Amino acid sequence: MLLRWRSLTSLLPWSRPSLAALSAIHHRLPLCIRFDTSKPIAAGRRTASSVAPPPELVKKALFVPPGVAKEDVTVGTVLPGSNIVVGPYAGDARIKQAEFVKSSSRAKDCPKDGKPEFAIIGRSNIGKSSLINTLVRQKDIALTSKKPGILICCDFVCSWTAGKTQLINHFLINRSWYIVDLPGYGFAHASESARMDWSSFTKGYFQNREMLVAVLLLVDASVPPQKIDLDCANWLGRNNIGMTFVFTKCDKAKGGKGSRPSDNIQQFHELIRTCYREPPPWITTSSVTGMGRDELLMHMSQLRNYWDNDDDDDDDGVL
Repeated sequence: MLLRWRSLTSLLPWSRPSLAALSAIHHRLPLCIRFDTSKPIAAGRRTASSVAPPPELVKKALFVPPGVAKEDVTVGTVLPGSNIVVGPYAGDARIKQAEFVKSSSRAKDCPKDGKPEFAIIGRSNIGKSSLINTLVRQKDIALTSKKPGILICCDFVCSWTAGKTQLINHFLINRSWYIVDLPGYGFAHASESARMDWSSFTKGYFQNREMLVAVLLLVDASVPPQKIDLDCANWLGRNNIGMTFVFTKCDKAKGGKGSRPSDNIQQFHELIRTCYREPPPWITTSSVTGMGRDELLMHMSQLRNYWDNDDDDDDDGVL
């Protein structure tokens, strides 16, 4: 069902120019796509800028979604703070309603209504709950905890201790699709056996969830690249699971060890650039300032609409 979309992030070598090169294009030309969330966002909406970026930049750095010819890409179609081109599948990205549905201790217990879903994954304390709260603009829909291994959803306490109970948390958006919050990985005080349990549990979800549209892999931009994030990305790529890198905490002037988020993001790209034939989508965000919220929702809308269309084609026997 999702092979055409997932194949865009297959693990084959490609070469990516530095983040500085992409940033230079962003600063030199007007990238003014800003979305008013009080109004519907029309599919394929464009800005006045129709300047075409260099072909090599399109080929090696930009994520061009289905339905867009690379020669038709213009600077005005690139979402700010990202490498993502807006295509014809982009639609109304507003979130009008969000509700916590359930927590599941096994992948087979997750909702079976066939609605598309986006899984959010990342290291413990990466800010998954904060991102969900920012996206839905409900402060307490996913309460945060500073103690790894404890997750609280709405008024329902979904507490889990590494290696004992692990939960998949589903949030229904606009009664039509899901945001899925998965347990964080890389908690410092967990035993090796507990980490293996987490790995088997989460991988089972990824490999058996047919309605999974894409994974949002959160990466902390305030610290240098972490091996565990690179390992997770490589595993997703090897298993042909579509993903978007969501860089968090990008509002900080300086991150860990005095490094800037932009430097950390560039280092991350340099480490992972040999792994992909096509550039995977990435976007910069901040739950403090709201940076990247509207752009990420727009990106999710075009992936979701393409998934719906692709699913309809499969049902009709169209390859």
